[in-house]
Amino acid sequence: MSFGLKTEASFDAAHFLADYYGKCENLHGHRWRVVAYIEQNELQVEGTMRGMVLDFGVFKKIFRALVEEYDHTFLVEEGTLKPATIEALEGEGFSLTIVPFRTTAENLARHFADELIARGLPCSQIDVYETPMNCATYRP
Repeated sequence: MSFGLKTEASFDAAHFLADYYGKCENLHGHRWRVVAYIEQNELQVEGTMRGMVLDFGVFKKIFRALVEEYDHTFLVEEGTLKPATIEALEGEGFSLTIVPFRTTAENLARHFADELIARGLPCSQIDVYETPMNCATYRP
């Protein structure tokens, strides 16, 4: 037996996949939809959250603030662009988010789960949609 909550957020961001041989090797963008699930075996027994997994407002605030950091940025896997390219893009005022992983939906799902767990939330699953029909799932 367990209890769970689910919320979602979305962000718009560009990316490309280095060392990929298909359309996604080119710079392109998505409206990424991220669905977060938290789960625990027991409900809280004291305080204002008695009878809850977590207050939805607290869950949404933490999760949406995390996802908002990626909105309207260019997601770049560390080491895939020349330093001069990064400098030129930043010099033009573009917002880059450089991450230490390939910017696939699968890796983003794992990243968001890890970040929620680091913030003390009992994350059980993250779904990341690149398109309305295509979703990657990560379960920590």
